[in-house]
Amino acid sequence: MRFFKKIVAASLTSIILLSTTIMANAETSQVHSEAQIQQNAELIKQKQAEKESLLQEVNNLQGELQALEDEITSNKEEMTNIEQKVSETKQIIEQKKEEIVVLEDKVLARKGVMQERLVSLQHNDQASLVIEILINSQSLSEFVQRATAVSTILSADKSLLEQQQSDLKMIENEKANIAEQEQLLQEQYVALATNQTLLEENLQKRQDVLASAQEKYQSVVNAITLAEEENAAIQAQLSKAQTSLANDQQEALTRTNNIAKQTETTPVNNNVATNNGKEMYVTATAYSHEGSATGLTATGINIRQNPNMKLIAVDPAVIPLGSRVWVEGYGEAIAGDTGGAIKGHKIDVLMPTNAECMVWGRKTVKVIILD
Repeated sequence: MRFFKKIVAASLTSIILLSTTIMANAETSQVHSEAQIQQNAELIKQKQAEKESLLQEVNNLQGELQALEDEITSNKEEMTNIEQKVSETKQIIEQKKEEIVVLEDKVLARKGVMQERLVSLQHNDQASLVIEILINSQSLSEFVQRATAVSTILSADKSLLEQQQSDLKMIENEKANIAEQEQLLQEQYVALATNQTLLEENLQKRQDVLASAQEKYQSVVNAITLAEEENAAIQAQLSKAQTSLANDQQEALTRTNNIAKQTETTPVNNNVATNNGKEMYVTATAYSHEGSATGLTATGINIRQNPNMKLIAVDPAVIPLGSRVWVEGYGEAIAGDTGGAIKGHKIDVLMPTNAECMVWGRKTVKVIILD
């Protein structure tokens, strides 16, 4: 019977220690996983802010590109209008050139007539010629007619000269006007062409910047997606670990209960020891998991999860930790804990609740170290 009880006690201790180890490992893994999730959450938050900033930058660049494209389109339209004006001006110039040719022919013709008259005047003095024409008149009426004719001829010569000067001046003015229009249109076209080149270069630069910003934006989106996927994977692993832990705890609890039942079915006298182990008298008080800060004993047993187990706190110098003992009025227990106030021949017995601790109070009991 004693051998059987030793096996039961050892099995119970092993199960409790295993359960405690599993919980400790699970808690460590959970803390690590939660830290990784928190780190990923901070990264996602940072990347989200960066994503919003890059999105705003992309939108601004797209707006600038649209404005540049509109300006380029407007500039091209203006260049087309200038080209049309140049074409129209060239037609006018061609027409003016034709008119100048006509005027030049008229001037040339008048030049011939005037040369002939000048030659005639060289051979005959103009005044003598006029007098001769008038003296040779046969009658007063013929005189008047000749005088009128001479006056008309002289006036015609004057008018011819004035017209000649006017036409020559018009020719020079038309030439100057044509040259001025050609120069103005050429300058406008060159300015527009230069502006078009600058606009297209600026557009290319903006397109390169936009491509770079879009690449950064996609990189940030990928980083956020990766962090979210990693968080989801960690959460899945954590959930799986928690489920596995719950199963392990349930299994350990079941095994503990089974062993406890087996122990309960074994006849035990709470007041008389069943062997001849080392005996001593000690002062016994009681404690429970309700007053424990961590719920763990010095040997790592979780008394919150096992509030009904038989366990005592001892001074290891008097009763070795891990010993199986018999306590008068309490029964068989494991020496599995220590305490700051447990010195010398003092022990603390574990009770399920603080209320039961109050019932136990403080008493002097016999203790037998069974093994």
